[in-house]
Amino acid sequence: MSAEAVGEPLADLAAKRLGGMVLAASDEFFAPKERLLEPSAPVFVAGRYTDRGKWMDGWETRRRREPGNDWALVRLGLPGVVRAVRVDTTHFRGNHPAACSLAGIAADAAASVDSLLGNDAAWVELLPPYPLEPDAEHRIAVEPAPRVTHVRLWIFPDGGVARLRVLGEPMPDLRRLAGRGSLDLAAAATGGEVVACSDMAFGSSRNLLLPGDAVDMGDGWETRRRRGPGHDWAVVRLAAEATIDRVEVGTTHYKGNFPDRCSVEACAQPDAGSGQAPERDGDWWPLVPETRLGPHRQHVFTDLAAEAAARPATHVRLSIYPDGGISRLRVVGGVSDAGWDRWGVRWLNALPSEQAETELLACCASREWASGVAAARPFADAGALAASADAVWESLGPDDWLEAFAAHPRIGDRVDGSSPSAREQAGIGGAADGLLEALADDNREYERRFGHVFLISASGRGADELLAALRERLGNDPEAELRVAADEQRKITGLRLRGLLRA
Repeated sequence: MSAEAVGEPLADLAAKRLGGMVLAASDEFFAPKERLLEPSAPVFVAGRYTDRGKWMDGWETRRRREPGNDWALVRLGLPGVVRAVRVDTTHFRGNHPAACSLAGIAADAAASVDSLLGNDAAWVELLPPYPLEPDAEHRIAVEPAPRVTHVRLWIFPDGGVARLRVLGEPMPDLRRLAGRGSLDLAAAATGGEVVACSDMAFGSSRNLLLPGDAVDMGDGWETRRRRGPGHDWAVVRLAAEATIDRVEVGTTHYKGNFPDRCSVEACAQPDAGSGQAPERDGDWWPLVPETRLGPHRQHVFTDLAAEAAARPATHVRLSIYPDGGISRLRVVGGVSDAGWDRWGVRWLNALPSEQAETELLACCASREWASGVAAARPFADAGALAASADAVWESLGPDDWLEAFAAHPRIGDRVDGSSPSAREQAGIGGAADGLLEALADDNREYERRFGHVFLISASGRGADELLAALRERLGNDPEAELRVAADEQRKITGLRLRGLLRA
């Protein structure tokens, strides 16, 4: 059975259903900015006027009588890497802009409009000025650029745009999402995507992964009626490789057209990238056997085959027999170690330079080191990242080492429980007061002798072991001890880098 294209092969990062929002616009005299992101196709209503002029289904600015051009600021529903943009001027025939351009920025989701429009905002050009035609849908490829959270559409000099779609690879911060508990790794909001399906005559397979329950039958995936052998199916690429604990299949609103049965399988094909379908004849294993479905309900499957559920998967395949409609698919589980490594490297590779350096500084406070590692991207995998981190560190000198040392608290001092140092020094917890006093005294002696904090990779070590190491190193000469401390910083950095890539 051949796969059918899943409509637009890229996700709309600005979709309203995913949280996309037009935050501001330079002008919206004739038609409001919010209509840019409406999910429905633009319509034209003959003879409909407002007190400002012809009613238009889109965003339309007044005619400019002075230099300049208009713009709209959009917060993406899903942060990600933009690959293309659709600028639709349908029904704008004599009032369309002559051209448009697009810029992007990586900012906090709660960033104010003033800060985003300020002179210090680090906007990156995604699309240089591009000529627009009247009453046409323009799909324009975007040159590779970093991950962004907001975009700014410029129109030259004024006019109307019916719809804007910002198409790309979703890249939310899974580390924060995973902190809330179990993850729906198929959800569009976590970065899941439908990469292939057999048919979607009445409803897009992308609807399977939308947030919330379906609002009506048009908000799910529905195939045509089969008049011959076979069955329908859809393949979902999970946000990251994971072990699967629960599968949910909804038939909400499908009462006379729900499938008779369904099954769910999984496979592990990490080399199939975003938008790519895995091999159909690959190593698929069953998660949910063929099971009868009912109308207008949520079917929850937790009794998955133990061996099958324990195998990390990158994709799932939902099969429905023989045809019909499914409102939502949920695949809940935990990201595997390999999944975190692959996701984390992909995420780090996609960050803008300044943001990447900020993340790396949490692992090692040397600015030269963070800048050097960020400049070495992209990394093929976690091993390449670790090797590059070591190589950059070895290329630095004492001033950079001391800058990194200065960010560490003393061994045994009280530190913020959420900090990396607190986790690394967990073995000291519960140490006797006398042992902690000895650590404090010898730390002060070390600093008097060497001029910097005593540095050691403390993970998994108790207070007595750390005190013994400190006393042994007090006998080193300053030059030798500086190199020993630098090597300990290298070890600490390696551990923190692994932590950076995961929840």
